[in-house]
Amino acid sequence: FGSKLKSGRDAVIPRHAGRNNMRIKDILEEKGAEVVTIDAEESIHAAIVMLNHHGIGSLVVTGEGGQIAGIVTERDILKSCGENCTHLQTKTPRELASCPFHVRDIMTKDLVIGVPEDDLNYAMGVMTKHHIRHLPVLDNGRLAGIISIGDLVNAHFEENVFESRTLKDYIH
Repeated sequence: FGSKLKSGRDAVIPRHAGRNNMRIKDILEEKGAEVVTIDAEESIHAAIVMLNHHGIGSLVVTGEGGQIAGIVTERDILKSCGENCTHLQTKTPRELASCPFHVRDIMTKDLVIGVPEDDLNYAMGVMTKHHIRHLPVLDNGRLAGIISIGDLVNAHFEENVFESRTLKDYIH
């Protein structure tokens, strides 16, 4: 696929490697704080287009005055379509773009959030407990970013690789 293979010794060491108690802010420093948002009044079709365009699995939903109103995920959309969109079987693809439902109708309103100082193990526990894959991060009430369960797994993986390599180098 055109990718170059590198020796493990040439791998880039993550900035947070070797630090105990990695925090959400460490992930946000690496991936950035950009969060794609959508207005609660937008259509489900608009949400699908945005998710596909950005290659992401969730959108933070904003309401009046740009305040955070909730989150909408791929699962929310699939669940809604499975329960409510019986017209999917009888309409043409062009007609489907006029889905009568809005983001406000399907979004998760009881938002589970993280803060930049949260420990990654704590964040993973919260996400597991609430069965969520995306965690908006608020800093003093301001949207500071969003992390996914994949971000957490990747951070733990990088940390484990670094620790393993360090121990192997020490032994040899």
